[in-house]
Amino acid sequence: MIQELLFFCSLLGLNAGPTKNPTATPPLQTVDIVLDCTYVGEGRRGAPDLGAFGGSFSKDPATLVLRRVSVRDDGILEDATVYKVPQEKAESSSHIVFEVSAPLVSIPHAQSLLRADCNKEEVNCEISPYNFQQHGKGPCWFMGTLRLSSGISIALVLRGPHCSGEQAEKPDAILHPKLRIPLTKRGTVLTTVEFQSSSRNTSLQTHLGSLVTLDCRFALAPSSPLSSLEWRRQRRGSGRSLFRYQAGSTGATVEPKVHVDLPQLLESGDASLNLQGVSVGDEGAYICLVSTSQHQIQHIIQLQVAEPPQVRVIPGQVSFERDVTTTLTCNIDGYYPLDVSVSWIQKTAEDEAEITLSSTRFSSHLQNHDGTYSISSYLSISSATVQAPGTYSCRVSHVALEEPISVSVYLKATAKV
Repeated sequence: MIQELLFFCSLLGLNAGPTKNPTATPPLQTVDIVLDCTYVGEGRRGAPDLGAFGGSFSKDPATLVLRRVSVRDDGILEDATVYKVPQEKAESSSHIVFEVSAPLVSIPHAQSLLRADCNKEEVNCEISPYNFQQHGKGPCWFMGTLRLSSGISIALVLRGPHCSGEQAEKPDAILHPKLRIPLTKRGTVLTTVEFQSSSRNTSLQTHLGSLVTLDCRFALAPSSPLSSLEWRRQRRGSGRSLFRYQAGSTGATVEPKVHVDLPQLLESGDASLNLQGVSVGDEGAYICLVSTSQHQIQHIIQLQVAEPPQVRVIPGQVSFERDVTTTLTCNIDGYYPLDVSVSWIQKTAEDEAEITLSSTRFSSHLQNHDGTYSISSYLSISSATVQAPGTYSCRVSHVALEEPISVSVYLKATAKV
């Protein structure tokens, strides 16, 4: 995924060496981060621009080179090399190389991008035209989208060469065969980051009543001031605005239970949303929309509620009696979401193997006032079907549990008849 730079993964333990002052913050060092990408462009030259929901699209191999990115040097960067553009005729190649500089806007999560291969993380990288110049001169802006398997998402609005206002096509200019934009002498597309936004999570799971933070941050070049920030929740086909700030206003429109630190938003670009007292109704897709007068970036975070069940078996102890049928009840209460797995397990003193019993009954699911669910499972035991002494366990599996819950009842043996 990351080329050139990450050959030093195997040298982590060799080059780090002893640290003179383990409490000191490692110094910053600039490196090139190189990512394999896909360029998603127009499928037909000259076709009308139908936006994100229409038209045909093409996909071509691409390389994203983040030039001179600042990262913390923990003693292993001395072997990092500067990326060199392959020497080939760009005008005859479908491969696209984007060189990206960020003199005014920092690259978020650069350390994670740099170490993705070392940490065995996958990085999905896509570049697409954000909009097009008039008269078919090619795209002026590009959008770079990076997603790490750890959940980090990064969006970069890239200013292309046409955005400078210079003549798009000169008689002697080298144009990329697909993009129709001028290339550098190295055969690359030279861009700068004007606007970036990131989130640490694409999905979160939390318990009822908890406080959860939905991460969303951004940085803007001085030429692209903030226009607005909005948080929306999409649930079951309907959307709702939870927070909205418009540049120039004295405050923000805020729904109950949510909080965005407005001073932090304006000073450092921290647009994270805090949601208090999470309920079942708070599940959904949370959308962070950061807008300038020209561009907009959105991050979608899926919030899921997962509440583990409480399990109780009654009675807790049973004496074996011939010709008497006893019913064990397993009450499973307060779980969310609905799907739950319940089984009864028999284990006797003579046989260490567990036997799953099939002669069980279930009540209907009941929904509690807080949106959680309850169900009961019943096991009938008699001298014809059980052995004593033995242990009978109700085993419950649920998405909110790391491992199943087992609650057992002991069946005592009476005097032999």
